[in-house]
Amino acid sequence: MVKEVKKTTGRKTASAKKPATATAKPKPAPKTDVASAEADPSFELTTSRQFESWFAEQDASLAFTTYQAGKLFFLGLRDDGKLAVFNRTLERCMGIASSGNALYVATLYQILKFVDAAAETPADGPYDTFYVPQVSYYTGDVDAHDLAVTASGETIFVNTLFSCVATLSQTHSFKPVWTPPFIDRLAAEDRCHLNGLALDDKGLAYVTAVAETNVADGWRDHRDDGGVVIDVRSGNTIASGLSMPHSPRLYDGRLWLHNSGTGYFGFIDPAKCEFEPVAFCPGYLRGLDIINGFAIVGLSKPRGNKTFSGLALDDNLAANKVEPRCGLYVIDLKSGDVAHWLRIGGVISELYDVAVLPGRRNIAAIGFQSDEIRRVVSIEI
Repeated sequence: MVKEVKKTTGRKTASAKKPATATAKPKPAPKTDVASAEADPSFELTTSRQFESWFAEQDASLAFTTYQAGKLFFLGLRDDGKLAVFNRTLERCMGIASSGNALYVATLYQILKFVDAAAETPADGPYDTFYVPQVSYYTGDVDAHDLAVTASGETIFVNTLFSCVATLSQTHSFKPVWTPPFIDRLAAEDRCHLNGLALDDKGLAYVTAVAETNVADGWRDHRDDGGVVIDVRSGNTIASGLSMPHSPRLYDGRLWLHNSGTGYFGFIDPAKCEFEPVAFCPGYLRGLDIINGFAIVGLSKPRGNKTFSGLALDDNLAANKVEPRCGLYVIDLKSGDVAHWLRIGGVISELYDVAVLPGRRNIAAIGFQSDEIRRVVSIEI
């Protein structure tokens, strides 16, 4: 059972409901409790006043992950126009990729493929999308970060532990497809903290790394200004001097990304080969997707450890007289203004990835912590 989720814009409250379940066709879940491990921790969502109306205009839902709490969240709208919030427990969930009726999620030692069972058989109840886990690729604990599906249908992911970009394998943990030119061999050493990737219509185009280092854990000594963006096809570094960059994404001819250690979202100016800041966000930035000229940006509260301490973000937060936040910002790419926001309180303090799911309004999913997965059966005819 999913406990009540409190969502406020002053006075409003919304509940996260249980999923539809099915044998051959999704139906509303029975009212009996499911395993307590699947229940929501306590958290609170607070939005800007016009967030719901803006969200309705986009004709899309959002998915976002928090590996800190091990949760995959879906954010949509109910029939009454209020926010619909749904989550499932997935251990150390990180990168998300959507392709057609499939949703891919990177977890602790697996890449999971969910499919929308409601695409062929519409679900009863409030949900128009019903994700069911269909395939699991066991990668081992390779610290998979960003994940994407190319135009040709290949699933690729950033294999941070082995400092490479990899694809899924039917017979092995992974198959490397690209390695930074400064990495001399595959080794389970997280040498440069490769973390982000961006696709174009031809496939893998750009990656981000925290440092150009070729020794085990070497990136930690260069968190302030060692970050780079690399053109995959040429092998050239097109921007450097960044602080822990994340989440590169191509949109409308520009490469957008986070300069996470500073709190700035922006893009790479190809003429200057440097980062051009667009908006300051009060948090450590990870997760980015773009729809209709708006960037949805994930904010996290920095952890109280050496990895996140001593960065320019600390000074920028102090200069703006603001505490770090966890949540989502919606940034107008034309003006750089924060048009809308959603703040997350309670036990969740870090996000990793965010994905726009176009054409979906209210999403449910089957997880692994209850016996619901045993009762969902579909037949290919």
